[in-house]
Amino acid sequence: MARVLVLGGGAAGLVAAWRAASLGYRVVLVEGNTRLGLKLRISGGGKCNLTHEGSPVELLSAFAKVQARFLRPAVHAFPPEAVRAFFRDRGVETYVRENGRVFPLDRPESAAEVLRALERAVREVGVEIRVGVRAEGLVSEGQGLSALRMEDGRRLEAEAFILATGGASYPQTGTRGEVLDWLKGLGLPVHPWVPALAPIPLVRPRPAWEGVALRGGTLVLRAGAGGRHLDARPGDLLFTRTGLSGPAALALSQLVERSRREGPAWLAYQPAGTDPETLDAALVELAHREPRLGVRTWLHRFLPERLCEALIREQGLASDQRVQGLERAQRRALAALAAALPLGEPGPVDLAKGEVAAGGLALGAVDPRTLQVRGWTNLRVCGELLDVDGPVGGYNLQAAFSTGFLAGSISPGSS
Repeated sequence: MARVLVLGGGAAGLVAAWRAASLGYRVVLVEGNTRLGLKLRISGGGKCNLTHEGSPVELLSAFAKVQARFLRPAVHAFPPEAVRAFFRDRGVETYVRENGRVFPLDRPESAAEVLRALERAVREVGVEIRVGVRAEGLVSEGQGLSALRMEDGRRLEAEAFILATGGASYPQTGTRGEVLDWLKGLGLPVHPWVPALAPIPLVRPRPAWEGVALRGGTLVLRAGAGGRHLDARPGDLLFTRTGLSGPAALALSQLVERSRREGPAWLAYQPAGTDPETLDAALVELAHREPRLGVRTWLHRFLPERLCEALIREQGLASDQRVQGLERAQRRALAALAAALPLGEPGPVDLAKGEVAAGGLALGAVDPRTLQVRGWTNLRVCGELLDVDGPVGGYNLQAAFSTGFLAGSISPGSS
């Protein structure tokens, strides 16, 4: 059988290599790091959120519509239940948390256990693994590839190539993103890397609030202070020394960075689920009904106490100020704070700190039924190198497993 060369020993590359070898191909897996799956090892803080429970349709609904349509054949070919069965057959039992996220059974080094199962799978089907060898380019002939050009000057030849090198986040794990430039050099359409699922720095951070969490509200992105509404994400938020983290920040980070690059951007958190006018009217009523109610006590209904103390001070109010004694402007300012706490202007989101990188090879350049690059006879792409990025919750690893499986499903006579 023909030789298949898989470049990249992460989640997608390992599954692609296993699948192609299972079908009888001679497979060589090339990884630039000295160990396989470095990014997988740290996935989920070492706990490894493998996938998300649900049918293919339910899982795909978490992705943008264009991405969901593209992923449909891959996810149906290797759905969440098949991923769980794959690992169960190799000694890795999983369980589902209340939020639908699927993890290996809680034990030390769960992610390492997942990686060991993948390594066993590829070795059992005879995949030749080469680690510590880094490629520096693609060698093309006509509309096909003939070899990988290695840093030591050698060429690795094959009849079919699967690129699974990942994105550009966590560069310490070897994901430098340079393969996107190689694809661009082949004349293929690519989208630049953008950080996703990353902490958001603030131009004026609040280090005194580090560790304070805002819960049950919505993080809102606007085109500058007082500008038009651009987008929003519900979820908890955590103040860090340099800015914001937590589920809502991670979910909105890609849009924040894209908006910031195009013009002014501004963030606020809406904890109350209502508008300033409604809260102002409620304050007026409370001033009559509960004349001894303190401003700090009222504001604490919406925001953590550590924030209330600072916000009251910034409004020029005494810590024991009562609602009844507020002037109209003061009352309205407090109502506005409770309705939408201003967080300020976001700074550049660090690509290296994102759990994934948005961007990659444009989906229109790839046949979603096979993951073969259109116009190229023997080139397939899978994993994060594709312009696909899902939310937190196991969706991105599932996409990596599914696209790796489909890319490795090479039928006789095709690449």
